[in-house]
Parts: sequence; C-alpha cells; structure tokens
Amino acid sequence: MPDDTDRSVRTLKAVEEKEADKTRKTGFARVLAPFIDVFGLSRAAAMVSFISLCLLCLFAIYWFFRLAPPHTLRITAGVPGSTFQMFAEKYRDILSSNGVQLIILPSEGSLENLSRLYDPTVNVDIGFVQGGISNAPKHGKIVSLGSISYEPVLIFYRGGTNVVLLSEFKNKHLVIGPVGSGTRAVCLALLQTNGISPGGSTVLLDLGAADAAKALMDGTVDAIFLTGDSAPAPLMLQLLRNPDIRLYNFAQADAYTRRLGYLNKLELPKGSLDFGKNIPTEDVYIVGPTIELLARRQLHPALCDLLLETAREVHGNASLLKRKGEFPAPLEHEFPVSSEALRYYKSGKSFLYRYLPFWIASMVNRILLVFVPLFVVLVPALKFLPALLQWRTKLMLYRWYRALLLLERDVRLDLSPEKRKEVVARLDEIEHAVNKMKVPASFADQFYGLRGDIEFVRQRLSNPPEPKA
Repeated sequence: MPDDTDRSVRTLKAVEEKEADKTRKTGFARVLAPFIDVFGLSRAAAMVSFISLCLLCLFAIYWFFRLAPPHTLRITAGVPGSTFQMFAEKYRDILSSNGVQLIILPSEGSLENLSRLYDPTVNVDIGFVQGGISNAPKHGKIVSLGSISYEPVLIFYRGGTNVVLLSEFKNKHLVIGPVGSGTRAVCLALLQTNGISPGGSTVLLDLGAADAAKALMDGTVDAIFLTGDSAPAPLMLQLLRNPDIRLYNFAQADAYTRRLGYLNKLELPKGSLDFGKNIPTEDVYIVGPTIELLARRQLHPALCDLLLETAREVHGNASLLKRKGEFPAPLEHEFPVSSEALRYYKSGKSFLYRYLPFWIASMVNRILLVFVPLFVVLVPALKFLPALLQWRTKLMLYRWYRALLLLERDVRLDLSPEKRKEVVARLDEIEHAVNKMKVPASFADQFYGLRGDIEFVRQRLSNPPEPKA
C-alpha cells in the first residue's frame, strides 16, 4: 500500500511539473487562462478572442494618432509685399506660438490661389481668395472659413479733370492686373458693366503692380486698377501722395453693390491717410469684395478653430475701412461656410480649447473621442459576458440534471430486464454528453457534482430496491 501511495504522489508531481513546464514555455497560456477559466472558451476560441481584443486596442491607438492635427500647414498667399502676403506672415507668427508651422507659398493672387486649392497635386491647405471670382468651380471640394477683411478696388488715373464715370475710360490704356489675380477678375466685371470688354477699342494690360505704377507715372497708360491681393500697400500710398495722380471716386458705388452683390461700398474719409497733407483731399467712395479664407474640405476641425482664432486676432481690430469685431464673419458668397466654422461663429472655441493649450486640448479631446467610448462599450461588455456565459453554462447543466431526474423516476419503479437495459443506455448517453461538456473552472463543483449524481443513479440501477412483501 505505501508503494502505491508513493507511486501516486510521484505521478501527481510529474503531471504538475509537466503542466508548469508547459506554462513556462508558453507564457501565452497565462494570458489565455482568464478567457478559458472565466468564459469557458476553448483554447482556439480564447486565442481568437484575445487577438480580437488586441486588434481593437491597436485600432483605437491608431485612430488616436490618426485624429491628431498636423503640425504643419501650407497657405497660398500673394505676391511679396501684398496684403495677402502680409496677412500670411502675421498668421505664421501666431500659429508658431501654438506649435503649428505655417509655410507660405507666394502666388499671383486669388485665381492662382483658388486653382492651387482645387489641384490635388499641389500640397496646400488654405488660401486667401477675393470674393466675386465668377469662374470659381462648384465641386464642393473647398469650404470657406469666413470673410476676414475688405479688399478695396483702387483706381488711379492721370488727368487734370475728375473722371466721374468708369465709361470715360473707354478707348484708354488701362492696367487691370496680372493674369491669376483677383484684381483682374473684379476689374473686368466693373468694366463690362460700362460696356468695356477685352478685344475692344480699350487696351487692357496685365502688368504687375510695380510696373503698372511706373507706367502710370511715366504717362504710358491712363489708369491702373489695384487691389491688395497683388499690390503692396506702400506702393498704393506712394500713388496717393503723388500730386499728378488722382484716385477714382465711385459716385455710383451704391448701384455697383446692387448689380454685383459681392461688392461692398466703402468710404475713405477726407484726410484719413495723411492729415498733414490732407490725403485724400475729399471723401472718396470706393467698392470692393471681401477676402475669404478658404480651405480644403478635409482640414482638421481643431485647426479650423485655431485658424479662426488667429484671424480674429489679426483682423478683429478696427481700421480705416472696418469696425472692431466686424471680421472674421460667416459671410457666404461663392463657397459654403464649413460646419466647423459655423459652430465656431455660434459658440466660439470648444470647452477644452478654451481653457487648455492647443496641443494638450487636442490630446484630451482625442482621448475623449477614442478611448472613453471604447471603455464605455468594453467595461459593460466584460461585466455582461461572464454573466451571459454563466447563464449558458447553467442551462446546460440544468438540462442534464432534468434528464437525470426523469431517469431516476424510472429507476424507482420495478423495471423489467429490457426496460432496465433501456434506462442504462439512456444513462450512458447522458454521461457521455456530460463528459464532453466544457465548462469554466468556476463551475467545476457543479460539473463534478453532476458527474457524481450520474454515478449515484448508476449505482441505484445496479442495486435495484427490494420488492415490497
């Protein structure tokens, strides 16, 4: 008897050491143990569940970084020294303080900016575009973040008498801006309302701003049209101070704004540019569209808020032609204002970006968007699934307990040999089915209890009750 006991102990130790060695060799088994013991899954099912959970977490991590706003933006602006270029430089300084690098791409003006935004081969995110570009495509790829400023059209001309109507420039030599500029587009629209079109008796030239100013001062052209997208502000001021050059006064400004809905009537008060020299010498009415900040539709929402905050800082103050707080504004012309911009105009920056630095707010926002919903789904699921699986296991156990109870009722009866063989066969089927069951370790006591009860019924079959006298 001691030899048998020692042999059993050695065998048990050998089995335990073998299992422990197997666990050490495959540390993956430790990871799978909760799936097998708690959920009652097979090794293959536990492995699939574990891999699925890992893939879900990896996807969440990927999506967390995928939602991060880029550190670099590219803007298409204007010619060096132009209003567009100066705006872009101010944006660059403010964005850099928030950890975003702004790369400025010079251009000929609004039309080229728009062309770049529509061209998928050009790496650009945002751009300044003058309103009223009639040939703007309507593909829905571009959205507006709002209007940021007025873009006055200044017409300078030579002559001893004032020009009252634009039609008086017919048969003259006019410079209407280079191809690709917004200046050219709005000037052609103004001239066409007065019967002046390309190819007619009026000579329309496409010189750059500097060459146009020189030609006007030299007397080789009669008038030049300038706007901020392609002309530097110092050059315009130089022309305003030249006693031989006059600034055209739009006496019909109200009519132009009604005919061309994207134009605005602006007033340049007497002496407002230079009080000492009284420039201009009289109140001057001018017209001009607004400048829109356009972006590709896929611009990151967080950068939309940051850009509009930057625009508010750059354009929000009062100036000669605008009131404080007038810009930026959700004025919609050729392009729809983006939903993110409309939300900003309605309620300002979102809560996190209002109280936290930009990149910290971005990280917290992405955590809320990615990981919080993941935990909201997984935590209840991890609580519910064990209960569901336990309920399923209980149903299986109860099923065989029910079959065993029905069988035991027959055992209590005085069975014939044929009936007893039938009952034994049914009991063998129940035992075989129970032995094939896979249950979690937490149900081991009930499982072994069921097997013990099966053995109890088998013993009763083997030892039928004595027949009553």
